[in-house]
Amino acid sequence: LASSLNYSYRNFYWNSNGVIRYGVNKQEEQKVRKTDDVIELNSNLGFRTDSITNWFYSAQFNFRTQLMNGYNYPDRENPISRFMAPGYLFVGGGVEHKLPNKKGVFYFSPITVKATFVLDEDLANAGSFGVRPAIYDDFGNLLSEGQRIRNEVGILLTNNYETKIIENIYVKNQLSLYTDYVNSFGNVDVDWFINFDFKVNNYVKASLGSNLKYDDDVKTLVA
Repeated sequence: LASSLNYSYRNFYWNSNGVIRYGVNKQEEQKVRKTDDVIELNSNLGFRTDSITNWFYSAQFNFRTQLMNGYNYPDRENPISRFMAPGYLFVGGGVEHKLPNKKGVFYFSPITVKATFVLDEDLANAGSFGVRPAIYDDFGNLLSEGQRIRNEVGILLTNNYETKIIENIYVKNQLSLYTDYVNSFGNVDVDWFINFDFKVNNYVKASLGSNLKYDDDVKTLVA
């Protein structure tokens, strides 16, 4: 489910869109598992000095979270993520370059504020998604609750592109790279989404996609 609202006047534009994706999968004896879960809101203001250039001064807003609990299957008792745990907010300004065919956009922001929300008490106390964990005494008594909101300031680089590869096969690519100035500058958070759409005929369509995420602040326990 997607919706967008676009406005332009002379050398100024304001584009906003929202996306909700949710998917599940059932295989043989396995129970139903979640395969996709995204709520995303974007808003982008841009201005260029003349009608010829494809470079814009730009300010961008991005927010994303999920709808349902996430699990480390087959464990279905202990959620590893929930609604607004995490939630991510990016607000920043920089420059943007649009390809002439309007199928691709490159954006660079030297100043972007990133806020990570972990509004679930258990996940916040565990220090999930890079927030500061709770502090306990030697007897297990809670001394200080886990951090619910983590703020960072850094560099953001994004690239969005979509095109037709061959007849009836389309690809959409979205790449986001972020590094924080203060905490581990140079360690890059990656969010890369790529999706292929196949049009078989007027009634049948298929999609194949992948979403790779890496955050240096998110630690994974290996058994």
